[in-house]
Amino acid sequence: MACTTLTSGRSIDCRNSAGGVKALYFVPFNEATTVRVDGEVTDFDCTNLYKYEVKRGMASITETIVGSTDNGSVYYTQSCNLKLHKLTKRDQNEIKLLAGTRLVVFAELNQTVAGGNNAIFCLGADNGLELNAGTNTSGAGLGDANGYDWTLDGQELSPMSIVADYTTDPFDNTDFTGTVV
Repeated sequence: MACTTLTSGRSIDCRNSAGGVKALYFVPFNEATTVRVDGEVTDFDCTNLYKYEVKRGMASITETIVGSTDNGSVYYTQSCNLKLHKLTKRDQNEIKLLAGTRLVVFAELNQTVAGGNNAIFCLGADNGLELNAGTNTSGAGLGDANGYDWTLDGQELSPMSIVADYTTDPFDNTDFTGTVV
């Protein structure tokens, strides 16, 4: 007996996809309520979404499928990496808060969806992501990097979900509540 029935195939799509992350939005896990239907976030409630804008090439998201034939299990390791320029007092204080908090992370990508808006993916919806690695550094030379390189990761039973398309601004959907800060 089959455990799962496939529902569709996949053809070769047009070559109009773009990589990269435009912005990351962090929400404390204990303040987030997420409703997903068929792999899409259709309803989301929180007080604030904390937006981190990033320069091109300075952030990425990755999802690794981890399966075990012996155990009959599968889960998804979701991770988010971001690099921020310039060490600051404000960021030093914020990193302490980020490091102590489980987060739901929304990644606004350069990729567009059918409506022409940027695709947004939700990571850590069920268990949250945690800041588990990173460096705060200033290089030796004048042209060397000065800033932060942080990695948040977590394990989920379901793949990351795309967020329902928005009208004008990310998260302006009628079923979404929360203020972008």
